[in-house]
Amino acid sequence: MNRIGQLARVGLVAALGFSLAACSGGGSATTDNTGAAGEPVTITYSNFISNGGHEEDLGAIVAAFESENPDIKVEVKTLPYSDYFTALQTDIAGGTTADVFDIEFANYAAYQANGVLAALKGADTSVYQKNLADAYATDGTQYALPSSFSNVVLFYNKTLFDAAGVDYPTADWTWADEQAAAAKLTDAGKGVWGDYQPISYYEYYKVLAQAGGKFLADDGSASAFNTPEGIKAAEWLIEKSGKAMPTAAQGAGTADFDSNLFNDGNLAMWHTGIWMFGSYADASFDWDIAVEPGDVTHASAMFSNAVAVSAGSKNIEAAQKWAAYMSSSAKMVETRLATGWELPPIADETALSAYLTAGKPENRQAVFDSLDAVALAPSIGENQAQIQDIVTEQLTEAAAGRKSVEDALTTAAEKVDALLK
Repeated sequence: MNRIGQLARVGLVAALGFSLAACSGGGSATTDNTGAAGEPVTITYSNFISNGGHEEDLGAIVAAFESENPDIKVEVKTLPYSDYFTALQTDIAGGTTADVFDIEFANYAAYQANGVLAALKGADTSVYQKNLADAYATDGTQYALPSSFSNVVLFYNKTLFDAAGVDYPTADWTWADEQAAAAKLTDAGKGVWGDYQPISYYEYYKVLAQAGGKFLADDGSASAFNTPEGIKAAEWLIEKSGKAMPTAAQGAGTADFDSNLFNDGNLAMWHTGIWMFGSYADASFDWDIAVEPGDVTHASAMFSNAVAVSAGSKNIEAAQKWAAYMSSSAKMVETRLATGWELPPIADETALSAYLTAGKPENRQAVFDSLDAVALAPSIGENQAQIQDIVTEQLTEAAAGRKSVEDALTTAAEKVDALLK
C-alpha cells in the first residue's frame, strides 16, 4: 500500500468542511455498558484500516474482544480509504457518527478543534510508543489512541554497494555521507543511479525538519519554510536530480518508476516506506534498510492511524474500552504481526520480537530506531490538499530550472499563507 500516494489522493481534511456541533453520535453521553434488560450494549466502529484484505483479521480481533467483554458487542462498518472521509463528514453532519472511528494524524487537529472527539479519561498511554501517543493529545488530554503506524526508511541495494566498494549506510549517516556514497554508486551510462528521493511536499517537510527548520509557525497561522533552512532542504532534494537520481524527463516522478528501478537492481538508495518490504522479499539482489540520514538532526517521516471515540457516543466507556483493545491488546499485536497489517503502536519491544526476525530486511530494528526522531506531517486543516500541491508544484518548477529555489519558496510561502488566513 503506497501510503503517501493515498494521502495525496484523498486530500485529507479537505473533505471535512466542519459546520457542526459536538453531538456526533446523537443524544447524551453515558458510561453504562449494559443494554436494556441486561442485554449487552452494542457499539459501532467505522474503519478504513481493514479494507482491502484485512477484514477477516479485524473480525478476529472483534471476536476476541467480545469473548473477553461479553457485555459489549461491536458492529463494524468498513469503507475504502478513498471513500471513508467523505462518508465520515456526512455522518458527522447528520449526527450519525459511529461510537468509535478511524482517523489519521494529518486530520486529528481539525477533528479535535471542532469538538468531534471525546476526551479519553484514564487512558493508559504508557503502553504505546511515546511519539505516537503524544501525537493524539492536546493540552495534556488524550483524544485518540494510535492504532498502527508506518514510517519511511532508507532502502539500499547491498549488491551495488559491494560492487562499488562503498560502506553500507549506518544510523549515524548525514546528508554528506549519503551524497558521497550516491556519487560513487551512480553510473548513468549503465542506467544505475545512486539515490532516489521524490521531489515532493512529503519529502520536503521531512528534510526541512532534518535541516533544523519547520513548515509552519508555532501557532499554525503562517508558513515558516521560506528560510535558510528551507532553502537548504529544497536544494538537498533538487540538486540530486540529474546527478545521483534521474530527472523528470528520464521518468522520475511517474507512477512506480522508483519501485521498478529498485526492483530491477538499478537503484542503490531509495527513500521510501516500510509498506514496500513485501514487494522485494524475493528480489534477485541483496538489500537492507537504515535510518534515514539527517543534516543537523535526524527526522523520519511517520504516518499514523488512530481510533477515536465520538464525543456524542451514548456508550463512551464501552467505546473507549474497544478503542484501547483495538490499539494495544495482545490479540491485535499478534494479528498485525502475523499478517503484515501495518505495525502495532505498542512500546513493548519484546512483543514485537517476531517482527524483528521476520526476514528481509535484516535490519528491521531501524524501523523502531527511526521513531526516536519523528517528523510528523503538518496538520493544516481543510486546505491540506491545496497546500501539498502548491509546495510540490513549486519544488518541481525549481527542479526543472524554471525558477530559482529562492523564488520557488517565496511563491509557495505566499500561496500557503493566503490559504492559512
